Amino acid sequence: MHSNIDRRKFLKMTSMGAVAMTLPLTGCVQTGFFEKIFKLAPKRPNILFIMSDDHAAKAISSYGSILADYARTPNIDRLAQEGNRLENCFCTNSICTPSRAAILTGQYSHINGVNTLQDDFDRDRSNVAKLLQSSGYQTAMIGKWHLHTEPSGFDYYNVLPGQGLYHDPLLKEKGKPWKKRNAGGEVYPGYVTDVITDEALKWLENRDTEQPFFMMCHHKAPHGRWEYAKRHEHLFDGITIPEPASLFEDKSHRSIATQNYGSTLSSKNPIRNRVARMTDPKKVWPTGMLETEGLTQDEITRAAYQKYLKDYLRCCIAVDENVGRMLDYLDENNLSENTIVIYTSDQGMMLGEHDLIDKRWMFEESLQMPFLIRYPKEIEGGSRNQDISLNIDFAPTFLDYAGVPVPTEVQGKSIRSNLQGKTPDDWRQSMYYRYWMHRAHHDIPGHYGIRTKQHKLIFYHGLPLDANGAKQETSPVGWELYDMIKDPHELQNVYKDPTYQAVIPKLKAELLKLKQQYADTDEKYPELMAVRKSHWD
Repeated sequence: MHSNIDRRKFLKMTSMGAVAMTLPLTGCVQTGFFEKIFKLAPKRPNILFIMSDDHAAKAISSYGSILADYARTPNIDRLAQEGNRLENCFCTNSICTPSRAAILTGQYSHINGVNTLQDDFDRDRSNVAKLLQSSGYQTAMIGKWHLHTEPSGFDYYNVLPGQGLYHDPLLKEKGKPWKKRNAGGEVYPGYVTDVITDEALKWLENRDTEQPFFMMCHHKAPHGRWEYAKRHEHLFDGITIPEPASLFEDKSHRSIATQNYGSTLSSKNPIRNRVARMTDPKKVWPTGMLETEGLTQDEITRAAYQKYLKDYLRCCIAVDENVGRMLDYLDENNLSENTIVIYTSDQGMMLGEHDLIDKRWMFEESLQMPFLIRYPKEIEGGSRNQDISLNIDFAPTFLDYAGVPVPTEVQGKSIRSNLQGKTPDDWRQSMYYRYWMHRAHHDIPGHYGIRTKQHKLIFYHGLPLDANGAKQETSPVGWELYDMIKDPHELQNVYKDPTYQAVIPKLKAELLKLKQQYADTDEKYPELMAVRKSHWD
């Protein structure tokens, strides 16, 4: 009798699953549909997704960079020790709002409609939270949202308006009137990283324990202007942080497209040097002024680097402390075994490499996302994965673990089997990147490119196109090619090196193939096609 019941349940689940597979991404799955299916299934895992803003992999000690002895992150490192650390996780568009939209939808920017910081996320669009919610998950979003429109797909949210404040932040809670973009919110006393964790723990404590949960806990830190908690004010006193090899890079090897662009530590031009504002008496820098009187230009650069890194790392330490609080809660409530915990950042961050700050670039420090994941039931502790994974892979991975069909419109792929050391035979060998917000804010030109395990080819087209918020002034066109095996710090552009002439056409062909695959061909931009005609070969 028992086997017959199991068989009937199995047949019912598989037949309903087949129906679910036919539902479109935008098909508005009826609430309660999946609950009926999953009441028959084994207990599904909780998913805790913790994401910071601008937390570079190099600033996480388990990644083993030159900062490892200074950027101590023992709690985040627990996820690497007890789970898997991705070594080649990349962002498809290294800027906050677009990356967040890509994570939610599993789609590239040009598909989900969020190319730049100025674009609003369409809250009626399907997203991973909606799909999990429809399948019976309790869903919550707490912390930095930064997608302008009211969050949808979440049973509960309490989010920062816009960038949010580091001290006594405002939060906009579900159930209260939503005010557009950066408006609205109520004051929550305290330091923002602590406050966000407080609210996350409060929700976890009051959730329905009969349902699995999906929580997105998003920290503001360590986004500029790097206001640390008072308790960390003297953390790096008397310490000299190691400098990256490319801090004083000779940029003559670069293409003309990048030699004089971007926010730098050394530039005397305040438009291009956000850190230089630390020395401007007309500005009120939150962590104190940088004294540079009597210093040479190189000494100013070094002093700016030290201040930047110390402020930045102090913010990271608070994030790590609060990740520890979340992990402790799971342990204390016997939730660790059945909870998938992810720690990541919305993109990487330039920490003085190439004399640069900010992100946006396709240089490795900006492109690479930290990604650490723990799930004791499936993932071996201390494992590492070298496969090329992308932020568009996050949503299908969550759906895979939850047993929810991945809609065909999702462009990413689940990395679940990769995390178990079972990389699919047809897994990607290259990735496509595109930055749209031409020269806005940090004077970084529009570009796109391809990254393989060995090479990185970048095409700087220098055009604003129709990107919302892009600066209308064009910039020089250029190509850059880096050998990531021989030159991991990207200090030698080999695009014109005779040794690499045979590989360039292959990379360009693969780049065009990826553009076709992801439906981002350039034909709708005649001005871009004209630039390509002049500079492609």
